[in-house]
Amino acid sequence: MQRPDWRSRFAREMKMADRARAKGNEGKARVCARRAAGVVANEYMKRRGVSTPNMTAYERVKLLRGWPDLPAGVDAVIDHMTTRVNENYELPIEADLVAEARWLAQTLLDDDAVSSKG
Repeated sequence: MQRPDWRSRFAREMKMADRARAKGNEGKARVCARRAAGVVANEYMKRRGVSTPNMTAYERVKLLRGWPDLPAGVDAVIDHMTTRVNENYELPIEADLVAEARWLAQTLLDDDAVSSKG
């Protein structure tokens, strides 16, 4: 069985993030956004000949940090995506990881298919 393409995996994660947020579950929305960012990171590296089959979404996103020639703003989004929650399970920074996952996909993969909400 063939694995779904990155767009399908990304869309599934973003749909789950939007649903979680609509239900007031921001923690789950963040988790889904981080997984979506991992899908983007995987596709970005794949397009550059780097395979990451045994890495987690978190590891893939971290691997992007310091990647040569990243567009402006990507490092900040990577920092947000890899920021740990505090003891109250809150993100200790002001960031919308769901919106940032969409921005990351548009910026790194230049794909209009990811710009709209799922």
